[in-house]
Amino acid sequence: AAFLVGAMPRREGMERKDLLSANVRIFKEQGQALDKVARKDVKVLVVGNPANTNALICSKYAPSIPKENFTAMTRLDQNRAQSQLAAKLGVPVKDVKNVVIWGNHSSTQFPDASNAVVTIGGVQKSVPEAINDDEFLKTAFVTTVQKRGAAVIAARKMSSA
Repeated sequence: AAFLVGAMPRREGMERKDLLSANVRIFKEQGQALDKVARKDVKVLVVGNPANTNALICSKYAPSIPKENFTAMTRLDQNRAQSQLAAKLGVPVKDVKNVVIWGNHSSTQFPDASNAVVTIGGVQKSVPEAINDDEFLKTAFVTTVQKRGAAVIAARKMSSA
């Protein structure tokens, strides 16, 4: 297995697209190295953001490794979404499950709670039913998750990476 966790951190005022040139160089080199020395059945997990794009770049430069052996993990956004829902419901984060993040780690991602479930008082129910506020789920929830990375950068002057 290969775990690719290093990527250029985003700084204040930068958009993720600004990171592409630095990350192309990093993940091109990683892909070439994997292509040269890794077993052809290696499983590659890319964590450095934007993970989906970086995984694609890496796989392009490792043509001898099957594309299906590359995957990207964007768990940070899922954790942020689960945390928002748990706070709204007043439950521990561990009690919120099945939240999905569609898209890349960016301001255009879409956190989806439509199939999420929550356990309240030992009873599992759908998150949309438990929250009972479609407006929140379509607006504030989505926007907060989409902009959370920028909020972290504003506070820290760099990303959490």
